[in-house]
Amino acid sequence: MSGTVAWLCVAPVKGMRLQEVDELRLEEHGAHNDRRFVITDESAHLINGKHLGALMQLVAMCDDTAATLTVQFPDGTTVTDRVALGETQTMTAYGCPRAVRPVMGPWSAALSRWAGRELRVMQPVDPGDGIDRRRRGGVTLLSVASVDWLAEAAAVDDVDARRFRMTIGVAGVDAFAEERWLGRTVGVGGASVRVGGNVGRCAVTTENPQTGVADLQTLHVLARLRGEVDASEPLPFGVWGEVAVPGVVRVGDEVGAGD
Repeated sequence: MSGTVAWLCVAPVKGMRLQEVDELRLEEHGAHNDRRFVITDESAHLINGKHLGALMQLVAMCDDTAATLTVQFPDGTTVTDRVALGETQTMTAYGCPRAVRPVMGPWSAALSRWAGRELRVMQPVDPGDGIDRRRRGGVTLLSVASVDWLAEAAAVDDVDARRFRMTIGVAGVDAFAEERWLGRTVGVGGASVRVGGNVGRCAVTTENPQTGVADLQTLHVLARLRGEVDASEPLPFGVWGEVAVPGVVRVGDEVGAGD
């Protein structure tokens, strides 16, 4: 059972709009520069789309070494500068402490003004700590057919796959074929991924990936049609995995399961 890479997406700042790319490098912690920066509140708790959906209106870009960060706001204002880091601190993400360093520069003040609340831009000490499941879930995969299935189930013409915030889209396989890769190693271009579990869904998937406004009842559809599926996480849609062999992946590359 094999397919091809349909899309590749990263978000240099967790919670901000996904960026489609033609090529990315899978490293031991996950996709290069994916979720390389995170946002916390005044209590050092992680802020993402569940807490502030409007973050998807912001576009973040960084250079290959993450030495320069640019954030574009909805009004067209752009804040860009070289990244300087402060002393190591601790943030709380998913109930666990994670080591981070504050990003010194104009971004935190600009974000706070835009959001009307105090927000801080941080860089995880471990590049994998910006990802929900850390290194063991550094890459996520979702089939195009699964997205098409959801559109039909929701009685809409199409669904923008970016609302699921997945790293790799797979064309040429059946809906939910990715779930048959659980416990197996999947070759993806020049890399391979050891698939470890289902991606359980939350309210972020109800939000428009451009605006952050809730406009699709994805959770209702999944609860109705996939609520009883045997899975590692509830309301499964897509899978997560750990990078087994680092390498470069390009749109159009082959995706296939091994042992």
